[in-house]
Amino acid sequence: MSPSRKDLSHDRIVEAASKAIRRAGYRGVGVADIMKEAGLTHGGFYAHFDSRDALIVEAMARAGQDNIASLTQVIERRLSRGGSRFQALVETYLHEAHMARTEDGCIIAALSSEMTRQEEVVRDEARRRVDAMVAMVHAALPEGADADEAAVVTATMVGALQLARTLGGKAGRSLLAHTRQTLTERYTHITPH
Repeated sequence: MSPSRKDLSHDRIVEAASKAIRRAGYRGVGVADIMKEAGLTHGGFYAHFDSRDALIVEAMARAGQDNIASLTQVIERRLSRGGSRFQALVETYLHEAHMARTEDGCIIAALSSEMTRQEEVVRDEARRRVDAMVAMVHAALPEGADADEAAVVTATMVGALQLARTLGGKAGRSLLAHTRQTLTERYTHITPH
């Protein structure tokens, strides 16, 4: 069964919002802007969502799912050329290309400084996004790595990406390169505790 016109419109709104919030932040884009970007009229918004927060929650979920799917796809391609899953994850997430196009990048890196100032329903989704990223990192860590280290590695990667975006240029690229090297060296040979 093919999706209805309403379903297709809903999907376009969520997709536009997922890019807009990563590009401009929670407060940087209004409903009218998102609807316009989706190619729809502002008046149709409430036929799809009860509130702006309901849209933001769906947009965050979409962005997070897209991020994990994209990372997984690139990691699988890298694995076919050799190396570890962890190294592939670190090299993919901390790639220089992620310094620029925030609207296609990690929702956590794009919005974490704003997450604590949002309504609880939005913060709940933010927590789910963080938990999903930590789980992905944990699954990629070598056997023998402490499970609690996944949160630290995630924080290191997200923080490095945020700082690299802030620094920009050569300084940002250098920070990403050093973080990739440090994490890869640290987690290449783990022995059980």
